[in-house]
Amino acid sequence: MAKGNRNNPSIWESLRNAWKVDDIRKKLIYTFMMLLLFRLVGVILAPGIDYSLVQSKMGTNNLPLLDLVNMMTGNNFQNMTIMAMGITPYINSSIIMQLLTIAIPALERLQKSGQEGQKRIAQITRYVTVGLALFQAIGLVASVGVIKPGWYNYMLVGISMAGGSALAMWIGERITEKGIGNGISLLITAGIVSNLFNGVVSLTGKALGANSLTPWLTLFAVIVVALLMTTIITWADMGVRRINVHFAKRVTGRKMYGGQNSVIPLKVIAVGVLPLIFAYSFMTFPSTLIQLTGGTSTGFGQWWSRYMYSTSPWYLLVTALLIFAFTFFYTSITFNPDDMAKNVQQQGGAIPSVRPGKPTADYLKRINNRLTLFAGLFLAILATIPSLFARGTAQALPFGASSLLIAVSVILETKRQLDDLLINRNYDKIS
Repeated sequence: MAKGNRNNPSIWESLRNAWKVDDIRKKLIYTFMMLLLFRLVGVILAPGIDYSLVQSKMGTNNLPLLDLVNMMTGNNFQNMTIMAMGITPYINSSIIMQLLTIAIPALERLQKSGQEGQKRIAQITRYVTVGLALFQAIGLVASVGVIKPGWYNYMLVGISMAGGSALAMWIGERITEKGIGNGISLLITAGIVSNLFNGVVSLTGKALGANSLTPWLTLFAVIVVALLMTTIITWADMGVRRINVHFAKRVTGRKMYGGQNSVIPLKVIAVGVLPLIFAYSFMTFPSTLIQLTGGTSTGFGQWWSRYMYSTSPWYLLVTALLIFAFTFFYTSITFNPDDMAKNVQQQGGAIPSVRPGKPTADYLKRINNRLTLFAGLFLAILATIPSLFARGTAQALPFGASSLLIAVSVILETKRQLDDLLINRNYDKIS
């Protein structure tokens, strides 16, 4: 991390300055204690599981979806705790509700109805989260084959893991309300960091127990790739395309308004990690379906296992194309240049050398398409790096592109919120 300055302090400088402020220090302590609670609850084993089969079954599973869930939960799924599903059902339900809001006019009206409508949608999302967690827990754990015989054991697994997801959702909301940063994102980051730490510790243990130099070179390569990817992701995440806007002078009564310049900030990677999640979910579905319906005994199962394994060129190509396509798809439903151009015109603003109205919308759309093109290519290339590394070194990385992108984005956003709190407090003291 580069050394900070007065305008952009480093993470450690921001934490040190925040710790000196009483109310912000309380928020930091509250956030830390809630994250600690989340990790401590994650050691409670779920009832109804035959734990004599867990290690052997998890070691031989070929379901990429399970690996994705385990990565997001910080190995809680591998250990079959009540936090095995973690916050994953909440993420899925949020995505579902977001898509349904676009497709269903009643939900769209509810979203636009103000704070009360947002609260109603949030409540519906919580109900969907619990229901989705119940079915996901039973389905995914049953696919591993570690549930004890008897229908009541299936219910115990579903209810306990759904309760864990509900608790995780509650902890995340409390952090957002009373702590620092977005609680849901911080819980995901906590799981990712834990998984990364466990992976590095495992590689270090293998290197210490070996009599050759190869494990140490592998460990060094993993650390270098992690640092390089983190640096690149940080650079891309902080990238912003600023569009200048000039507001004309206008006189209202005896006061003059306008006459100043402003900017419209467009993030280079505005879609975040969603295209990666969509693409991975799409690619893991056939593998999961094959394993649940007879494995590789079918013709399609044999073809998929032969040509579409996780490090095959065809798998990497299809995944990259899906990420690229989902980047444009998600951008198209979240970015509305017509509304943005209308708001600028209503406020008396205009982009220099661009006529108000439709020409402004076309200009914004053209700029956004260029940024989306770069974001799609960047995310597609980034997603293939772990698989290429595993293909070249026969050693899987203890992290994925999506996990690093999530962790870096969340840490940077939390730092921005911390800096904003410090700036606002200093401003209030001066005022």
